[in-house]
Amino acid sequence: MIDITLIDEDPAQPRSRNNPGLRPESIAELAASYGPKGPKTPLSVRINPNAAGRYIINHGHRRYRAGKLKGLSTLPAFIDNDYDDADQVIENLQRESMTPREIADYIGRELAKGKKKGQIASRIGKSASFVSQHVTLLDLPEPVAIAFRTGRVNDVTVVNELVSAFKSAPIEVTQWLTNPSQEMTRGEIKLLREFLAEKRRDSHAAYRSDGQFNSDVVEGGQDVATASAREQGEAARRFKIGLIKVQHNDRIAYLLLTKRPLSRGRAWLRFEDNGQECDVALAEVHLLALVEA
Repeated sequence: MIDITLIDEDPAQPRSRNNPGLRPESIAELAASYGPKGPKTPLSVRINPNAAGRYIINHGHRRYRAGKLKGLSTLPAFIDNDYDDADQVIENLQRESMTPREIADYIGRELAKGKKKGQIASRIGKSASFVSQHVTLLDLPEPVAIAFRTGRVNDVTVVNELVSAFKSAPIEVTQWLTNPSQEMTRGEIKLLREFLAEKRRDSHAAYRSDGQFNSDVVEGGQDVATASAREQGEAARRFKIGLIKVQHNDRIAYLLLTKRPLSRGRAWLRFEDNGQECDVALAEVHLLALVEA
């Protein structure tokens, strides 16, 4: 155990002040996880050649800062004078963190023991929302679970956003997830949610205040832009996953519901003959069928 006042940080350490692990909130979380004895893993230090009786950190800058924040007087450490600059880089490059699934499994085991989410959060030095987000991973809707298990999405925030979107629009989100070329980023999730919100608004606009279908919205029953929201709902119930088959300039295509059009009144199509995708005016598109994918 070394007096914390005798330990100095290495000014040449490879991580910059903007490194996520060195942010104040990250250090505060680490400090909150410490018991009265401080970190379980000792720091690696070397003798400071320019100050007798003092030490420079090889590995453990985060533990050192968290110990100071915690108000600890000593820290566990071992002296390693056989050190060069590459050692710190190797240490950080080769460190493997726990995966979101591993964290979720741990939280699940603790919950099974009867512990509360707040207790678990306090013990591991994380927020209650962090624990709640990972609990969601234990019981995902199957389409989301498949994307998570196969590694298509690892961002816990994205997974939680997908779960929320799935609850309100399971068919559309399933279609979105089954597109192998679809990126699973926070930006793409935002676009998906905006698309679903606009679709709900359009669906509500298709009915008058008395609940009857507003025929003024429809011009030429086969036009996709004016398709009845009631017909869309019935079609969605018939098929677990469906594709909207359309015709554009005598060519067969499918509507890409999850790809944002360039402007209102337009949509993206993928043509059946060559797989080409393009943005077209909905007035030029005619509905053919909703087919099972």
